[in-house]
Amino acid sequence: MLAQAHVHTELCSVQSPTASPQRKHSAQQIAILAVRSLYAELVLYPKPGLVSLRDNGSHVDMDAACFMRSLFSLRHYFRDIALAGAAGAEFHILKNLGIAAEQRMLKATRGINTHRGAIFALGMLSAAAGYCLSRDGVMTAVTLRQALIAQWGQTLTAHSAPEDTQHLSHGLQAAKRYAASGAREEAALGFPSIFELALPRLQQSLREVRSLHLAQVDCFFTLMAHISDTNLYHRGGIAGIAYAKDTAQKFLDQGGTANPQWLIIAENCHREFISRRLSPGGAADMLAATCFVHHCLEKFLVMRLHE
Repeated sequence: MLAQAHVHTELCSVQSPTASPQRKHSAQQIAILAVRSLYAELVLYPKPGLVSLRDNGSHVDMDAACFMRSLFSLRHYFRDIALAGAAGAEFHILKNLGIAAEQRMLKATRGINTHRGAIFALGMLSAAAGYCLSRDGVMTAVTLRQALIAQWGQTLTAHSAPEDTQHLSHGLQAAKRYAASGAREEAALGFPSIFELALPRLQQSLREVRSLHLAQVDCFFTLMAHISDTNLYHRGGIAGIAYAKDTAQKFLDQGGTANPQWLIIAENCHREFISRRLSPGGAADMLAATCFVHHCLEKFLVMRLHE
């Protein structure tokens, strides 16, 4: 209770003077898009080894209902961190908002970590989106990434090397053991896997007149083929991530979802990941973040054009 009260006090301080109705509206829209993007990641199928509405993938401790409870618990977090970003809040305030959100998530899921990585990645992107819209109302992929780096890049770089090595998450333990980069390093660099890799692939698939669903599948496999997913390191070590990257690249080399047999291939991948207990949760977080950026660019460009 004291921690939550502290976060509330800090949030109030960065919103003083009172946020304008326009800023509050923008923050609410950002929050809606963040939750919608997390839902899009959940319902996407097939995602090798991951939870969906079809099955629990490689997980015995979580299911789609657990993810939905987590999503519901995070809806106000994205609004609050967007408002904090719009006010130019320092990183420690954003971090405390994220910690409080993680506590609410764990309470909703009864201790299961469903969205820790997404709380960080989508939280930082929500803050950057709030910042962009509060300044000149212009949001592009370039301005969004620039806002993230310019406002919080230096502190994110320091944050990528935590001082407390005694209580690391599974992802951070894997990153340390295998010298792999994770979400913290990604954020410090302005999420290159999103802006230089996943978003262009998503947009390419859409330009090729594939549905958003198919474009998201291509995007997910692209992420899995390239990023250092600390969840895979944790579950499968070097062999596990090598297998995942190779499998994803083969799917893409066969044409991705442009291949008429793509669903059969992807479902076979899903079954193999389950048999190996592999779960590319880092790729899932980056997929949700990519969907968020995509939806933000669409939403706020349209709003700008109608002003």
